[in-house]
Amino acid sequence: MSSLVLHRARTVLPVAPPPIADGAVLVDGGTVVRVGTHDELTAALRDAAFERVEWDGTLVPGLVNAHTHLQYSDMAVVGQGSYSGFETWMSAFMELYPVPRDWGASAAEGARQALRTGTTAVAEIVTDPEAAAATHEAGLHGVAYWEVLGWSDAAWGIDGRETVIAQLRALPEPPTAGISPHAIYSLDTEVLRDLTALAAELGVRQHIHAAESAWEDAYVRTGTGDLADRARAHGRGEFALLRDGGAGHGVIAYLDSVGALNPRTHLAHGVYVDADDRALLRRRGVSVALCPRSNAVIGLDPPPIGAYLREGNPIAVGTDSLSSSPSLNVLDDVAALYSLARSQGYADADLHARLLGAATRGGAVALGLDAPATGVLQSGARADLAVFPIRAGDPRDALAELVEVGAPESLATIIDGRTRSRAAAGPWRDLASPGRATAGPKHDPADPREDTRA
Repeated sequence: MSSLVLHRARTVLPVAPPPIADGAVLVDGGTVVRVGTHDELTAALRDAAFERVEWDGTLVPGLVNAHTHLQYSDMAVVGQGSYSGFETWMSAFMELYPVPRDWGASAAEGARQALRTGTTAVAEIVTDPEAAAATHEAGLHGVAYWEVLGWSDAAWGIDGRETVIAQLRALPEPPTAGISPHAIYSLDTEVLRDLTALAAELGVRQHIHAAESAWEDAYVRTGTGDLADRARAHGRGEFALLRDGGAGHGVIAYLDSVGALNPRTHLAHGVYVDADDRALLRRRGVSVALCPRSNAVIGLDPPPIGAYLREGNPIAVGTDSLSSSPSLNVLDDVAALYSLARSQGYADADLHARLLGAATRGGAVALGLDAPATGVLQSGARADLAVFPIRAGDPRDALAELVEVGAPESLATIIDGRTRSRAAAGPWRDLASPGRATAGPKHDPADPREDTRA
């Protein structure tokens, strides 16, 4: 049986090449071979054996969730609330976090929800070892970042490096392992500096919560405010920023001062940043994963998406966790970013394309998913695809609907050419004769039963 599969859809949105009406993507195993119109690819395959799959919707590269904590999926009651700020949300979170629970099952449910909504790669932050296997078992690409927090400089000097290296080695691969220094307020200064050095030595990526709240900004600048008071109450008064009255400058400049801003690092949130901060991030080649719905639930200001777009910062899209967001659907955050960009005065004609790019190729760049290319449909790219029930025949209309409205579920989520999730859809359709149902292929590569890893 041929390994060639031709995926046809009403519209194909490749992200890098132009959108295609009645398009098709030719896949060989886990690799995209060619992208074009259905007629072009069918003609090129005239003498070849291949399987054909026809989707009544819009086909795009798989979505990349550039910031999430799948293990908190069974803490959704927190994310369904509404809070006045970071401190009130944190109090609600900490009421539930210590309650014994099955972190592995919670993370696995989060992975299932991600797959059902078209996500094929994640920047997954792992806090408890029991949650570490979820992305591996779900077959998701991306990076599993081991979260590091609570270390003082003194404790780190005893056995910090050895401890983190052992924790990284315990993470099942794939996906690739990485380091997540949690945040400035949960790690001492020299610990942050050495974690960056350790990531470089090990050749792994780094992911940091940064510039998420005004309380964090006060903590860094002056060592004061609610977060500073909470840290002192939890025995972290010895941290250098608290002991010395802050750094005298903001979060982004502080991270740069300890060497944490480099092309191997991407940040989550990036809400409280000014023009100088954004310029510094561009110079350092640092992407920012924007999580607007999480910011809104917590009661924070929205991210400056308009400025990021106008100034050319590399951006990605994240959902954060169900403990601070209504869903793990990346398209819901894309729609929120669209509304925010318009409200912030960004009305350029490229808005739809740039936001879809942020949710696909932008996320792949943030996670270092370059070999093979990810988040784009082109020859040689990874065969990670998502199909959504967007049935507009005009590619411009399909793109606008996908970005502004999204979809609650994908028709199919395909990773390395294998279907990992599929909705209960109707019959296969002949797109040239939309009223006539055709027989499906004898071998259906979109049938989860064909995936031996499922």
